[in-house]
Amino acid sequence: MFKRIFTRCAVFAAGCAASLAVMAAQPNVVILATGGTIAGAGAEATNSATYQAAKVPVDKLIAGVPELAKVAAVRGEQVFQIASESFTNEHLLALGKRVSTLVKQADVDGIVITHGTDTLEETAYFLNLVIKSDKPIVLVGSMRPGTAMSADGMLNLYNAVAAAAAKDARGKGVLVAMNDELNSGRDVSKMINIQTGAFKSPWGPLGMIVEGRNYWFRLPAKRHTVNSEFDIDKIDSLPLVGIAYGHGNVADTAYKALAASGAKAIIHAGTGNGSVAKNVVAGLRELRSQGVQIIRSSHVNAGGFVLRNAEQPDDQYDWVVAHDLNPQKARILATVALTKTGDSKELQRIFWEY
Repeated sequence: MFKRIFTRCAVFAAGCAASLAVMAAQPNVVILATGGTIAGAGAEATNSATYQAAKVPVDKLIAGVPELAKVAAVRGEQVFQIASESFTNEHLLALGKRVSTLVKQADVDGIVITHGTDTLEETAYFLNLVIKSDKPIVLVGSMRPGTAMSADGMLNLYNAVAAAAAKDARGKGVLVAMNDELNSGRDVSKMINIQTGAFKSPWGPLGMIVEGRNYWFRLPAKRHTVNSEFDIDKIDSLPLVGIAYGHGNVADTAYKALAASGAKAIIHAGTGNGSVAKNVVAGLRELRSQGVQIIRSSHVNAGGFVLRNAEQPDDQYDWVVAHDLNPQKARILATVALTKTGDSKELQRIFWEY
Protein backbone atom coordinates (compact mmCIF):
# COMPACT_ATOMS: atom_id res chain seq x y z
CA MET A 1 0.00 0.00 0.00
CA PHE A 2 2.73 2.42 1.02
CA LYS A 3 4.62 1.48 -2.12
CA ARG A 4 1.62 2.43 -4.28
CA ILE A 5 1.27 5.75 -2.44
CA PHE A 6 4.97 6.55 -2.87
CA THR A 7 4.74 5.56 -6.55
CA ARG A 8 1.76 7.86 -7.10
CA CYS A 9 3.50 10.70 -5.27
CA ALA A 10 6.60 10.20 -7.39
CA VAL A 11 4.54 10.25 -10.59
CA PHE A 12 2.69 13.37 -9.41
CA ALA A 13 5.96 15.09 -8.49
CA ALA A 14 7.48 14.16 -11.84
CA GLY A 15 4.42 15.55 -13.59
CA CYS A 16 4.64 18.80 -11.64
CA ALA A 17 8.34 19.07 -12.39
CA ALA A 18 7.68 18.53 -16.08
CA SER A 19 4.95 21.18 -16.06
CA LEU A 20 7.23 23.63 -14.27
CA ALA A 21 10.01 22.88 -16.76
CA VAL A 22 7.65 23.64 -19.66
CA MET A 23 6.54 26.88 -17.97
CA ALA A 24 10.15 27.87 -17.32
CA ALA A 25 11.03 27.20 -20.94
CA GLN A 26 8.20 29.36 -22.26
CA PRO A 27 9.02 32.82 -23.60
CA ASN A 28 7.83 35.73 -21.48
CA VAL A 29 5.47 38.15 -23.21
CA VAL A 30 4.13 41.36 -21.69
CA ILE A 31 0.80 42.67 -22.94
CA LEU A 32 0.49 46.44 -22.67
CA ALA A 33 -3.16 47.42 -22.97
CA THR A 34 -4.19 50.86 -24.19
CA GLY A 35 -7.92 50.40 -24.85
CA GLY A 36 -9.66 50.48 -28.21
CA THR A 37 -12.22 48.20 -29.84
CA ILE A 38 -10.42 45.05 -28.72
CA ALA A 39 -11.39 46.18 -25.21
CA GLY A 40 -14.84 47.35 -26.33
CA ALA A 41 -18.38 46.18 -25.66
CA GLY A 42 -21.68 46.60 -27.49
CA ALA A 43 -25.22 46.41 -26.18
CA GLU A 44 -26.09 43.40 -28.37
CA ALA A 45 -24.28 40.66 -30.25
CA THR A 46 -25.35 42.28 -33.52
CA ASN A 47 -23.48 45.50 -32.65
CA SER A 48 -20.27 45.16 -34.63
CA ALA A 49 -19.96 48.84 -35.58
CA THR A 50 -21.91 50.51 -32.76
CA TYR A 51 -20.30 50.00 -29.36
CA GLN A 52 -18.24 51.65 -26.65
CA ALA A 53 -14.48 51.24 -26.92
CA ALA A 54 -12.00 50.81 -24.05
CA LYS A 55 -14.23 49.05 -21.52
CA VAL A 56 -12.54 45.71 -20.78
CA PRO A 57 -9.38 45.70 -18.60
CA VAL A 58 -6.27 43.77 -19.62
CA ASP A 59 -6.70 41.01 -17.03
CA LYS A 60 -10.09 40.13 -18.50
CA LEU A 61 -8.69 40.23 -22.05
CA ILE A 62 -6.02 37.72 -21.05
CA ALA A 63 -8.47 35.53 -19.12
CA GLY A 64 -10.73 35.46 -22.18
CA VAL A 65 -8.04 33.68 -24.22
CA PRO A 66 -6.82 30.78 -22.04
CA GLU A 67 -4.93 29.36 -25.02
CA LEU A 68 -2.33 32.09 -24.49
CA ALA A 69 -0.81 29.96 -21.73
CA LYS A 70 0.16 27.38 -24.33
CA VAL A 71 2.44 29.75 -26.26
CA ALA A 72 3.91 32.08 -23.63
CA ALA A 73 4.07 33.09 -20.02
CA VAL A 74 1.92 36.20 -20.23
CA ARG A 75 1.47 39.13 -17.91
CA GLY A 76 -0.46 42.33 -18.55
CA GLU A 77 -0.25 46.03 -17.77
CA GLN A 78 -3.00 48.59 -18.28
CA VAL A 79 -1.05 51.55 -19.69
CA PHE A 80 -4.08 53.53 -20.90
CA GLN A 81 -7.78 52.83 -21.37
CA ILE A 82 -8.78 55.11 -24.23
CA ALA A 83 -10.22 55.07 -27.72
CA SER A 84 -7.26 55.49 -30.05
CA GLU A 85 -8.55 58.56 -31.86
CA SER A 86 -7.58 60.35 -28.64
CA PHE A 87 -3.95 59.15 -28.73
CA THR A 88 -1.73 62.23 -28.34
CA ASN A 89 2.00 62.82 -28.63
CA GLU A 90 2.16 62.52 -24.85
CA HIS A 91 0.59 59.04 -25.03
CA LEU A 92 3.14 58.05 -27.68
CA LEU A 93 6.01 59.17 -25.49
CA ALA A 94 4.71 57.45 -22.37
CA LEU A 95 4.06 54.19 -24.20
CA GLY A 96 7.40 54.33 -26.00
CA LYS A 97 9.33 54.83 -22.77
CA ARG A 98 7.50 51.94 -21.09
CA VAL A 99 8.28 49.66 -24.04
CA SER A 100 11.91 50.76 -23.96
CA THR A 101 12.17 49.90 -20.26
CA LEU A 102 10.61 46.47 -20.74
CA VAL A 103 12.70 45.37 -23.73
CA LYS A 104 15.85 45.96 -21.67
CA GLN A 105 14.72 43.35 -19.12
CA ALA A 106 16.12 39.84 -19.40
CA ASP A 107 12.77 38.35 -18.34
CA VAL A 108 10.92 39.92 -21.30
CA ASP A 109 11.15 38.15 -24.66
CA GLY A 110 8.44 40.01 -26.53
CA ILE A 111 5.80 42.69 -26.15
CA VAL A 112 2.22 42.86 -27.39
CA ILE A 113 0.35 46.18 -27.40
CA THR A 114 -3.44 46.14 -27.64
CA HIS A 115 -4.57 49.30 -29.38
CA GLY A 116 -7.55 50.93 -30.99
CA THR A 117 -7.43 50.60 -34.75
CA ASP A 118 -7.99 54.28 -35.63
CA THR A 119 -4.40 55.29 -34.88
CA LEU A 120 -2.78 51.87 -34.47
CA GLU A 121 -0.69 52.41 -37.61
CA GLU A 122 0.70 55.68 -36.24
CA THR A 123 1.76 54.17 -32.92
CA ALA A 124 3.28 51.15 -34.68
CA TYR A 125 5.38 53.40 -36.93
CA PHE A 126 6.43 55.61 -34.03
CA LEU A 127 7.70 52.61 -32.05
CA ASN A 128 9.37 51.26 -35.19
CA LEU A 129 11.41 54.46 -35.32
CA VAL A 130 12.38 54.95 -31.67
CA ILE A 131 12.73 51.57 -29.88
CA LYS A 132 16.30 50.26 -29.81
CA SER A 133 15.72 46.52 -29.59
CA ASP A 134 15.39 43.52 -31.89
CA LYS A 135 12.87 41.85 -29.56
CA PRO A 136 9.45 41.34 -31.16
CA ILE A 137 7.00 44.19 -30.57
CA VAL A 138 3.55 43.40 -31.95
CA LEU A 139 0.56 45.72 -32.04
CA VAL A 140 -2.91 44.23 -32.24
CA GLY A 141 -6.49 45.43 -32.31
CA SER A 142 -9.85 44.25 -33.50
CA MET A 143 -12.51 45.55 -35.82
CA ARG A 144 -15.35 44.14 -33.72
CA PRO A 145 -15.86 44.30 -29.95
CA GLY A 146 -15.66 41.07 -28.01
CA THR A 147 -19.43 41.11 -27.49
CA ALA A 148 -20.17 40.93 -31.24
CA MET A 149 -20.90 37.86 -33.31
CA SER A 150 -17.75 36.66 -35.09
CA ALA A 151 -15.60 38.94 -32.94
CA ASP A 152 -12.01 38.95 -34.19
CA GLY A 153 -10.21 40.11 -31.05
CA MET A 154 -9.55 36.72 -29.43
CA LEU A 155 -7.78 35.22 -32.44
CA ASN A 156 -5.94 38.46 -33.18
CA LEU A 157 -4.64 38.57 -29.60
CA TYR A 158 -3.62 34.91 -29.67
CA ASN A 159 -1.78 35.46 -32.95
CA ALA A 160 -0.05 38.57 -31.62
CA VAL A 161 1.21 36.77 -28.52
CA ALA A 162 2.32 33.76 -30.56
CA ALA A 163 4.19 36.07 -32.94
CA ALA A 164 5.83 38.02 -30.10
CA ALA A 165 6.90 34.76 -28.46
CA ALA A 166 8.61 33.43 -31.58
CA LYS A 167 12.34 33.83 -32.07
CA ASP A 168 11.85 34.16 -35.83
CA ALA A 169 10.02 37.46 -35.26
CA ARG A 170 13.14 39.11 -33.87
CA GLY A 171 14.81 41.85 -35.88
CA LYS A 172 11.89 42.49 -38.22
CA GLY A 173 10.85 45.77 -36.70
CA VAL A 174 7.52 46.54 -35.07
CA LEU A 175 4.76 44.29 -36.38
CA VAL A 176 0.98 44.50 -36.63
CA ALA A 177 -0.96 41.25 -36.23
CA MET A 178 -4.46 41.51 -37.67
CA ASN A 179 -6.65 39.10 -39.60
CA ASP A 180 -3.96 36.36 -39.73
CA GLU A 181 -1.43 38.71 -41.38
CA LEU A 182 1.86 40.03 -40.04
CA ASN A 183 2.45 43.49 -41.46
CA SER A 184 5.26 45.96 -40.98
CA GLY A 185 4.34 48.81 -38.65
CA ARG A 186 6.04 51.07 -41.17
CA ASP A 187 3.83 50.11 -44.11
CA VAL A 188 0.45 49.04 -42.79
CA SER A 189 -2.65 51.24 -42.77
CA LYS A 190 -6.31 50.93 -41.92
CA MET A 191 -8.01 50.82 -45.31
CA ILE A 192 -11.66 50.29 -44.31
CA ASN A 193 -13.51 50.67 -41.03
CA ILE A 194 -16.20 47.95 -41.05
CA GLN A 195 -14.42 44.75 -42.08
CA THR A 196 -12.02 42.46 -40.25
CA GLY A 197 -9.55 42.62 -43.15
CA ALA A 198 -9.14 46.34 -42.61
CA PHE A 199 -5.34 46.56 -42.33
CA LYS A 200 -3.27 46.31 -45.48
CA SER A 201 0.21 47.25 -46.65
CA PRO A 202 0.53 48.65 -50.17
CA TRP A 203 3.63 46.47 -50.66
CA GLY A 204 2.10 43.35 -49.09
CA PRO A 205 2.41 41.70 -45.67
CA LEU A 206 5.69 40.46 -44.26
CA GLY A 207 4.05 37.14 -43.49
CA MET A 208 1.12 35.19 -42.13
CA ILE A 209 0.40 33.52 -38.83
CA VAL A 210 -1.54 30.27 -39.00
CA GLU A 211 -2.43 28.21 -35.92
CA GLY A 212 0.14 30.06 -33.87
CA ARG A 213 3.04 29.67 -36.31
CA ASN A 214 4.72 32.47 -38.29
CA TYR A 215 5.33 32.16 -42.03
CA TRP A 216 7.53 34.87 -43.53
CA PHE A 217 7.63 36.05 -47.15
CA ARG A 218 9.66 39.28 -47.15
CA LEU A 219 11.74 41.53 -44.92
CA PRO A 220 11.41 45.29 -44.28
CA ALA A 221 13.81 47.33 -46.42
CA LYS A 222 13.69 50.61 -44.49
CA ARG A 223 15.67 51.47 -41.36
CA HIS A 224 13.99 50.61 -38.07
CA THR A 225 14.49 49.87 -34.35
CA VAL A 226 18.13 48.88 -33.71
CA ASN A 227 19.25 50.49 -36.99
CA SER A 228 17.39 53.73 -36.36
CA GLU A 229 19.17 56.96 -35.44
CA PHE A 230 16.30 57.85 -33.10
CA ASP A 231 16.04 56.72 -29.47
CA ILE A 232 12.97 57.14 -27.27
CA ASP A 233 15.20 57.36 -24.20
CA LYS A 234 16.56 60.65 -25.56
CA ILE A 235 13.21 62.15 -26.57
CA ASP A 236 11.16 63.98 -23.95
CA SER A 237 8.89 66.05 -26.17
CA LEU A 238 7.66 66.03 -29.75
CA PRO A 239 7.24 69.15 -31.89
CA LEU A 240 3.85 69.94 -33.35
CA VAL A 241 3.31 68.77 -36.93
CA GLY A 242 -0.02 69.37 -38.68
CA ILE A 243 -1.76 67.87 -41.68
CA ALA A 244 -3.73 69.90 -44.23
CA TYR A 245 -5.86 68.13 -46.81
CA GLY A 246 -5.62 69.01 -50.49
CA HIS A 247 -8.68 69.01 -52.75
CA GLY A 248 -10.02 70.70 -55.85
CA ASN A 249 -11.20 73.89 -54.17
CA VAL A 250 -8.50 74.10 -51.50
CA ALA A 251 -7.40 77.41 -49.98
CA ASP A 252 -4.37 78.09 -47.80
CA THR A 253 -6.52 78.82 -44.71
CA ALA A 254 -5.78 75.54 -42.91
CA TYR A 255 -2.05 75.75 -43.60
CA LYS A 256 -1.82 79.26 -42.18
CA ALA A 257 -3.87 78.30 -39.14
CA LEU A 258 -1.61 75.34 -38.40
CA ALA A 259 1.48 77.51 -38.65
CA ALA A 260 -0.09 80.14 -36.41
CA SER A 261 -0.80 77.44 -33.80
CA GLY A 262 2.91 76.58 -33.63
CA ALA A 263 3.33 73.78 -36.15
CA LYS A 264 7.00 73.27 -37.04
CA ALA A 265 6.06 71.33 -40.16
CA ILE A 266 2.93 70.87 -42.24
CA ILE A 267 2.13 67.68 -44.12
CA HIS A 268 0.38 68.55 -47.35
CA ALA A 269 -2.00 65.63 -47.95
CA GLY A 270 -2.13 66.20 -51.68
CA THR A 271 -3.91 64.56 -54.54
CA GLY A 272 -2.09 62.11 -56.82
CA ASN A 273 1.64 62.70 -56.64
CA GLY A 274 1.28 65.02 -53.68
CA SER A 275 0.04 67.68 -56.07
CA VAL A 276 -0.39 71.25 -54.81
CA ALA A 277 -3.16 73.43 -56.25
CA LYS A 278 -1.84 76.61 -57.84
CA ASN A 279 -3.78 78.90 -55.49
CA VAL A 280 -2.02 77.31 -52.49
CA VAL A 281 1.58 77.42 -53.75
CA ALA A 282 2.25 81.03 -52.81
CA GLY A 283 0.95 80.51 -49.29
CA LEU A 284 3.10 77.43 -48.75
CA ARG A 285 6.18 79.20 -50.07
CA GLU A 286 5.54 82.05 -47.66
CA LEU A 287 5.23 79.64 -44.72
CA ARG A 288 8.50 77.96 -45.74
CA SER A 289 10.22 81.37 -45.76
CA GLN A 290 9.04 81.74 -42.16
CA GLY A 291 10.77 78.49 -41.18
CA VAL A 292 7.85 76.04 -41.39
CA GLN A 293 8.80 72.78 -43.13
CA ILE A 294 6.49 71.86 -46.02
CA ILE A 295 6.25 68.12 -46.68
CA ARG A 296 4.33 66.86 -49.70
CA SER A 297 2.46 63.59 -49.16
CA SER A 298 -0.39 61.92 -51.04
CA HIS A 299 -3.81 60.91 -49.79
CA VAL A 300 -4.06 58.13 -52.39
CA ASN A 301 -5.49 55.23 -50.38
CA ALA A 302 -3.47 52.24 -51.61
CA GLY A 303 0.03 53.69 -51.71
CA GLY A 304 0.67 57.27 -52.74
CA PHE A 305 4.23 57.56 -54.05
CA VAL A 306 5.49 61.16 -54.18
CA LEU A 307 8.41 61.87 -56.51
CA ARG A 308 10.69 64.78 -55.75
CA ASN A 309 10.53 67.67 -58.23
CA ALA A 310 7.56 66.10 -59.98
CA GLU A 311 4.44 68.30 -60.00
CA GLN A 312 6.33 70.93 -57.99
CA PRO A 313 9.95 72.20 -58.04
CA ASP A 314 10.80 70.98 -54.54
CA ASP A 315 14.47 71.94 -54.84
CA GLN A 316 13.56 75.51 -55.73
CA TYR A 317 10.92 75.83 -53.00
CA ASP A 318 12.98 73.96 -50.38
CA TRP A 319 10.15 71.50 -49.76
CA VAL A 320 10.39 67.86 -48.66
CA VAL A 321 8.55 64.88 -50.15
CA ALA A 322 7.18 62.06 -48.02
CA HIS A 323 8.17 59.23 -50.38
CA ASP A 324 5.49 56.50 -50.02
CA LEU A 325 4.32 57.47 -46.53
CA ASN A 326 0.68 58.45 -46.20
CA PRO A 327 -0.06 61.78 -44.44
CA GLN A 328 -0.52 60.32 -40.95
CA LYS A 329 2.69 58.31 -41.13
CA ALA A 330 4.52 61.29 -42.62
CA ARG A 331 3.42 63.28 -39.58
CA ILE A 332 4.91 60.66 -37.26
CA LEU A 333 8.26 60.61 -39.07
CA ALA A 334 8.40 64.40 -39.28
CA THR A 335 7.72 64.91 -35.58
CA VAL A 336 10.41 62.36 -34.66
CA ALA A 337 12.93 63.70 -37.19
CA LEU A 338 12.44 67.28 -36.00
CA THR A 339 13.74 66.28 -32.58
CA LYS A 340 17.17 65.96 -34.24
CA THR A 341 17.24 68.38 -37.18
CA GLY A 342 15.49 71.33 -38.73
CA ASP A 343 17.45 71.15 -41.97
CA SER A 344 15.27 70.35 -44.98
CA LYS A 345 17.99 68.35 -46.74
CA GLU A 346 18.47 66.20 -43.66
CA LEU A 347 14.71 65.75 -43.39
CA GLN A 348 14.59 64.58 -47.00
CA ARG A 349 17.34 62.04 -46.32
CA ILE A 350 15.37 60.74 -43.38
CA PHE A 351 12.22 60.38 -45.47
CA TRP A 352 14.14 58.36 -48.06
CA GLU A 353 15.72 56.07 -45.46
CA TYR A 354 12.79 55.43 -43.10
